[in-house]
Amino acid sequence: MMDWLQLFFLHPVSLYQGAAFPFALLFNYLCIMDSFSTHARYLFLLAGGGALAVAAMGSFAVLVFIPALCTVVLIHSLGPQDVHRLTFLFQMSWQTLCHLGLHYTEYYLQEAPSTRFYVTLSSLMLLTQRVTSLSLDIREGKVAAAAAGDVRNKSSLSERLWKALPYFSYLLFFPVLLGGPLCSFQRFQARVQGPSSLYPRHSFWALTRRGLQILGLECLKVVVRREVSAGAGLTDCRQLQCVYVMWSTAGLFKLTYYSHWLLDDSLLYAAGFGSEFGQSPGEEGYIPDADIRTLETTHRIALFTRKWNQSTARWLRRLIFQQGRTWPLLQTFVFSAWWHGLHPGQVFGFLCWAVMVEADYLIHTFANVFIRSWPMRVLYRILTWAHTQLIIAYIMLAVEVRSFSSLWLLWNSYNSVFPTVYCILLFFLAKRKHKFN
Repeated sequence: MMDWLQLFFLHPVSLYQGAAFPFALLFNYLCIMDSFSTHARYLFLLAGGGALAVAAMGSFAVLVFIPALCTVVLIHSLGPQDVHRLTFLFQMSWQTLCHLGLHYTEYYLQEAPSTRFYVTLSSLMLLTQRVTSLSLDIREGKVAAAAAGDVRNKSSLSERLWKALPYFSYLLFFPVLLGGPLCSFQRFQARVQGPSSLYPRHSFWALTRRGLQILGLECLKVVVRREVSAGAGLTDCRQLQCVYVMWSTAGLFKLTYYSHWLLDDSLLYAAGFGSEFGQSPGEEGYIPDADIRTLETTHRIALFTRKWNQSTARWLRRLIFQQGRTWPLLQTFVFSAWWHGLHPGQVFGFLCWAVMVEADYLIHTFANVFIRSWPMRVLYRILTWAHTQLIIAYIMLAVEVRSFSSLWLLWNSYNSVFPTVYCILLFFLAKRKHKFN
């Protein structure tokens, strides 16, 4: 996730994503015309990913290439029952070391890290999603293991490289290198090996609609940014004014995310990966990250959590929540803080988020039992919608500002009232639930 400075870093990332659009459309067109072989398609996506990485990250691109190479080696060396555990440990250790480098630069040297390094860390986090998704698929038998028998076979080096090509291509293919929803290996493989699912007219109107949505969000973001820049900040706001500062600043962050997610989704769609290709009977369909309508209208923190960055939420649920035996919700949010870099604001923000989700479950469970009349339900929904949006704004600012000094300003403002109310309700409702049980 982005901090205050990273709002400005979206512009170079967006430029690189925009520059990749012609190549995504070219790939889709060549698939429609059936103009090149399956191996050529894998190579096209891999070469595009390598070129985009070097252009966007410079010399830092090696920090993405090394774990991708090591992951493929591990996949071809380990059995299906061991591959997930070891690839997970290696990938998260590598990513953590890179995040520690960011901590050292920001907090010890007190220097501003390079923009390219921020882009590299973001790409590494996305690579972690693909690595762990692939290793889980192998462990669960959804993807055939490439390991044990392949090592014993006396195949030539070129044959082994051709067998490794789909994995290299999946980990580094350019439509998702810098952003985008998580694409499973089955969907990726089916898309590359099959014909195109997009036809020019359908693709044109779908991309035009997304483009107009991005344009509208960018215009709204300019207005909100002017309002935020002209007003007071957390350092000089007073009493209830701090609530407006928090709400408007969080709104700017959300608009930035929505615009970026739509751009990433458009690039993936332009390349043909946003269709229903590769959807097996037991697999959820393709879900874009941005569900703006639900995010802005829901009065449930739990629903907001599931809809915020949907592919990442689904990945966390599969990787951590469904594997956890004790306190799976807490484990999921603790891991999310680790995955994001363990900055002070992130640790506090994600732990607060976990408590708010737990409180949300209890509050709405009791409300459904005791609130019967239609007018009271309408009033309840309005109040909980406003409270949900303010709590999410509080969490978002805590995660984004990251540092202790900014976090302290947030703690000491009137904004802390909103999560405190939910904490108090959680305490009393949990006791009451225990009595009922």
